[in-house]
Amino acid sequence: MRLHFIGVGKMGLPMALHLRASGADLSVSDNDPARRTLAIEQGLTVAPDTALALQQADGVFSSLPHDLALLKVAEQVATHATSGSFWVDTSTVSLTASARAAQICAGAGIEHVRTTVSGNNKMAEAAQLTVLASGPRDTYDRLLPLLQRWGPNQFYLGEAEQARLMKLVINLMIAQTCAMLGEALTLGRKGGLDWHDMWRVMGASAVASPIVKAKSAQLSERDFSATFTVNQMIKDLDLILGAATEHRVALPQTAMTRQLMDAARAHGDAEADYAAIIKAVERSAGLST
Repeated sequence: MRLHFIGVGKMGLPMALHLRASGADLSVSDNDPARRTLAIEQGLTVAPDTALALQQADGVFSSLPHDLALLKVAEQVATHATSGSFWVDTSTVSLTASARAAQICAGAGIEHVRTTVSGNNKMAEAAQLTVLASGPRDTYDRLLPLLQRWGPNQFYLGEAEQARLMKLVINLMIAQTCAMLGEALTLGRKGGLDWHDMWRVMGASAVASPIVKAKSAQLSERDFSATFTVNQMIKDLDLILGAATEHRVALPQTAMTRQLMDAARAHGDAEADYAAIIKAVERSAGLST
C-alpha cells in the first residue's frame, strides 16, 4: 500500500514511523524544514511534491495543529488525491471544521476517517496511543490493522464527528485533573504537608488515576518540562468550550480552568507543561513556585 503522511510533528513523526514499520510504501511532508530534516534522519522519504504524492497514494494520513491547517489539507486531498482513496486525520480540531473537511472530501469521492488519539508524544513513540475513530465503518475496518500499529486500543464511535468530540471529552477531564491537583496540592502545602509525601500518598490512594500516576514521577520533583504545553491546552480548552456552546452545555469549572491556564501563561509558562496550572493556584495562595 502506498501512503502519504502530512505533518510529522511530535505526534505525527512516530505515527508515520509505525506505519512504515507495517511495510507500507510511505512518504511524508511538512511545512517546517526542521521537521523534514528530522524525518529524513529517521529514514523517512520526504516527498518533493505533495500534490504528486497525493495523486500517487492509496491513502493519506495527517497530524495537524489546528482548524485552518485541517481545512487546507482537506482542499489539497480533494484536489489531488484519487477518487476512491482515503484520508485519515488524527488532529484535535473543532467539530465544525471537521464536518466541513468531511464534506469537502465527500464531494471528491474521498473516504474520510477521523482518528483522534489519546496520549502524548512519548506514548506515540512507544505505540501506546488510544485511537478514537469515526467515519465510514467499512473504511475503518479495512484500515484497522494500520491503526493498531499506534497502540493497543481502538474504538469505533460512529459515522460522523464522534471521534473529535470524544477527544475533547477526554481532554476536558485531563485539564480538570490538573486543576484539581493544583487546588489539592496547594491546600496541602499551605497546611504544612510535604510535597513528596503528598505525591506518594496520592499514588497509593483511591485518586491514583492513570493520569495522576503518569504525572507523579515528573511533578514530584517539580519538573514542569512539557509533554503538552499550556498553549496547547488553551487551544484545546477553547475547542471544548466552543463545543459546549454549540451543544448548549454549561461548563463553569472548565471555564475557570481556562482562566487559570491564562494565569500560567501570563507568568511565563506558555511553553511549560500544562501542569503549570498548579503553580498558578500556588501563586494565588501566596506560595513560592
